[in-house]
Amino acid sequence: MPLDRLAFQGLRNFKTLELSPGPRINVFVGENGSGKTSLLEGIHVLGMGRSFRTRQLRNAIAHDASELVLHGHLDGEPPVPIGVRRRLDADELEMRLSGEKVGRVSELVQTLPLQLINPDAFRLLEGSPAGRREFVDWGVFHVKHDFLDAWKRYRRALKHRNALLRHGRMQDASMSAWERELAHWGARMDDLRHAWLDAFLPVFQETLEGLISLPDLQLRYARGWDRKRELAEVLEQGRETDQQMGFTQQGPQRADLSIRLGRRPAVEILSRGQQKLVVSALKLAQGRLLERLTGRSCVYLIDDLPAELDDGRKRIFCEWLMHMRCQAFITSVDPGALMEQWDPNTPVSMFHVKHSEVGQGQLLPMDRQTS
Repeated sequence: MPLDRLAFQGLRNFKTLELSPGPRINVFVGENGSGKTSLLEGIHVLGMGRSFRTRQLRNAIAHDASELVLHGHLDGEPPVPIGVRRRLDADELEMRLSGEKVGRVSELVQTLPLQLINPDAFRLLEGSPAGRREFVDWGVFHVKHDFLDAWKRYRRALKHRNALLRHGRMQDASMSAWERELAHWGARMDDLRHAWLDAFLPVFQETLEGLISLPDLQLRYARGWDRKRELAEVLEQGRETDQQMGFTQQGPQRADLSIRLGRRPAVEILSRGQQKLVVSALKLAQGRLLERLTGRSCVYLIDDLPAELDDGRKRIFCEWLMHMRCQAFITSVDPGALMEQWDPNTPVSMFHVKHSEVGQGQLLPMDRQTS
């Protein structure tokens, strides 16, 4: 379902903002610091319950505002209004779907599937395994409906086992009980991840080949413990070393999806532009698989699409977005960098973002043929 209305209050440099985006491609152009990325940030909070720019959502509240209020409207049958509110004087995030309060961020995530492509997305290649696990788990969550329950049960058991380790209670009867829970739900998480990856990998390879020729690039999944051993055995035999470290060292919480060219990490070989195309292939493949398995489409948030891509690669990337028939919100400093990338039959809404004298964010519709 595409977003057909957005209304933000108290978001950074936007005191108030109302926008009716198009159902397909929405391009926002403006100078650095004009607020383009803040627009994407607001949509991200609506769909993820958190910002991609700050760990503390209160930091996204305008300096002269007491709260951040975000509203979105999904055009579907039935339509779904989404609301998020964060007050300066409260830690709790208030969330609503279709007018009803919800208590779990996962309900926002399920309702508005988002994929973000921005400079931080390079962490999929160069960052820690945590970001790659999150990437995998996003995909599993949206197509395997029992994954969230397995993940929660595993995390609960992990918390209890780690507490017992820190207190030296390795022979406590409850240790064996929590390890049985860990082994059961950890194996279930691993099974669900493997099933998703089996479906994802061919879609990724096809998408990658459409963007760039890297025949030797491979994704390799490591589940977080010896694949020849059962997790229950690993946990029991690892108690002493785990107690010395103070935490559980093996299990699905240690999984990784390595991205390699031959025997080396891809990030050590690829140029920055090539890295962006690999990351883009990962993100686009997520959306393609989601649509293939569920019939639902992702909303893409793409910050500074032209950066690090030549005209040919920009054109290919835009062709993928047009082919997928998804909704996208794209920012760019230079309007000319994207004006001619779109097929004439693709609905493209272009906006100019700039500050007024009082800091009010303004969105002015632009003619897509404007130079």
